[in-house]
Amino acid sequence: MLVIITYDVSTSSKEGRRRLSRVAKTCLNYGQRVQNSVFECIVDATKFRQLKYELEELIDKQTDSLRFYNLGDNHKSKVEHIGAKEAYDMEAPLIL
Repeated sequence: MLVIITYDVSTSSKEGRRRLSRVAKTCLNYGQRVQNSVFECIVDATKFRQLKYELEELIDKQTDSLRFYNLGDNHKSKVEHIGAKEAYDMEAPLIL
């Protein structure tokens, strides 16, 4: 399933900037960045629960926020892109 993850991490402190970096790195482990604080992740239900847990452990719930948009398995008909930075197809074969 395709899950869109967005986040807003307070960077007014050194610890906040560190959290921001950790959140981004965790998201990169599961998907691709499509905008500064927006990631597309193709995951199954187990991986999604794991990702969600990892991110919840990283943020400060008093100052930061996370949003998860579950577009499901039939996501290709639900996503439209216009402009620069076309994303790659994460489900396409990887040719080395």
